[in-house]
Amino acid sequence: MTAPLIDPFRRAISYLRVSVTDRCDFRCVYCMSENMTFLPKKELLTHEELDRLCSTFIRMGVEKLRITGGEPLVRKGIMTFFNAMTRHLESGALKELTLTTNGSQLERFAGDLFAAGVRRVNVSLDTLDETKFAEITRWGRLPQVLRGIDAAQAAGLRVKINTVALKGFNEDELFTLVDWCAARDMDLTFIEVMPMGDIGNEDRLGQYWKLTDLRARLAERHRLTDLAERTGGPARYVRLEETGQKIGFITPLSHNFCESCNRVRLTCTGELYMCLGQEDMADLRAPLRNHPRDDAPLEAAIRAAIARKPKGHDFDYSRQSVDGRVSRHMSHTGG
Repeated sequence: MTAPLIDPFRRAISYLRVSVTDRCDFRCVYCMSENMTFLPKKELLTHEELDRLCSTFIRMGVEKLRITGGEPLVRKGIMTFFNAMTRHLESGALKELTLTTNGSQLERFAGDLFAAGVRRVNVSLDTLDETKFAEITRWGRLPQVLRGIDAAQAAGLRVKINTVALKGFNEDELFTLVDWCAARDMDLTFIEVMPMGDIGNEDRLGQYWKLTDLRARLAERHRLTDLAERTGGPARYVRLEETGQKIGFITPLSHNFCESCNRVRLTCTGELYMCLGQEDMADLRAPLRNHPRDDAPLEAAIRAAIARKPKGHDFDYSRQSVDGRVSRHMSHTGG
């Protein structure tokens, strides 16, 4: 059981994204409906079960853990889990422990996260306009997030901003966001909106801003140099020569990034999704709970799941319709 995790397309699986909760204190319009029904707490994996699952993956070759949600920092007692993962960083088995957050709770947790070994965080932020921020998050407040970013940088965390590119919403803030991140020495990644879940009356196709068009607009003002750098995720990077900052593009629709996919996603209920854009999943909660003192069945279930990892997703807007949609919300799988 010591062989590395290799999928059918000879990709080594070294990156696990772990959703620790489906709950969030925002209701971003492209992510979830305003009146969400969340899972009963008894269905969620406990902190101890999350520890055991992640430790098993690390033993099987995973070197990077990204903690997600929902909003991971709203889960009660979440630092218990982060502190448990510290031992894998100290042993060298785990190379990186990080998280994606909406920033609402960073002011409270930044110092504790750094103490646990977290060195980088991704903060989801789509606008610097306070009114527009309240509109797109429904429940969020921009000053709270900005204080969280301040606290994260003061604690020594490297902050990267993730911005979903939304036509007609933040097109006019492209250079405002770029300049703001440059002034604060923060990298910035733009993400195409993905067709996941029923979000009520929101128009997926109307929201879609193709990142090749966004890049072309950037090139009108900046000299862009393509970078070979990879961070273990799907982004492709350029350097803006005038500022030296790094800009990423995550393009699941305009340019499929699946050929180099090295990641799988674990939900807060123990479902393992081998692809963000496919419905197939494996239940790891059953072997976890049915064999509390024997990891062999859990390891076998993980290997069987990786053997089913597909070549790629089927997201497609090219025919002026939303094809390849998956039924679950992004908050279910983990952002």
